[in-house]
Parts: sequence; C-alpha cells; structure tokens
Amino acid sequence: MPAPADSEDRATISCSRRQACCCQLKVLVMANDDVPQWLLTRDAHAMEVMRQRDDGWRAAHDRDNLRCTIYARRLRVCRDFAMGDSDCRAGRASWRRGAASLA
Repeated sequence: MPAPADSEDRATISCSRRQACCCQLKVLVMANDDVPQWLLTRDAHAMEVMRQRDDGWRAAHDRDNLRCTIYARRLRVCRDFAMGDSDCRAGRASWRRGAASLA
C-alpha cells in the first residue's frame, strides 16, 4: 500500500515525543488477545474494544511515562503496528484530519 500523500517521514516519528496517537485509536479485541478485563468495554455495535478514557487515550496507556502498562499482554493489533511504518503514518494522518475537523 503506498504511503498517504500527507504522510510524515518515518524518521521524524517518535512515540517518546508524545506522538503516539495510535494509543487514541479504537481497537477491536481479537479472540486470542490476553487483555485484563477491566481494560475492555463494548462499543455501540456490541464489539469488544479496548476501553478509552474521557480524553480519548486508551486506558492502558501511561501518559506520564509514555508506556503501555500491559505491554507484554498488549493486543495483537498493537503488536503488529510498528512505529513509523505505513499504517502508523496513515493512522497519524487520519488522526490529524479528525483533530482538525474539531477545531
């Protein structure tokens, strides 16, 4: 899949600079995911998803230390999502468009 036209250079992306907008995306829980029950909820379509806080960040994300509190047990989709790859850049572009529409 080609990179989106408004994508960033992968070398400029760093989760350690509070750029982990993927931690604000809604993610479905798959059958083999081993996530603590208190971090899960059901969406409007009755699908099991990772719970998000009121500000949009996933409940497992430690914003003070910029770390996933369940990293060893993180969702499969999180394991497959590599910082700076095409999915990351596309997700960041989508997140920015959504944020801009709220401004």
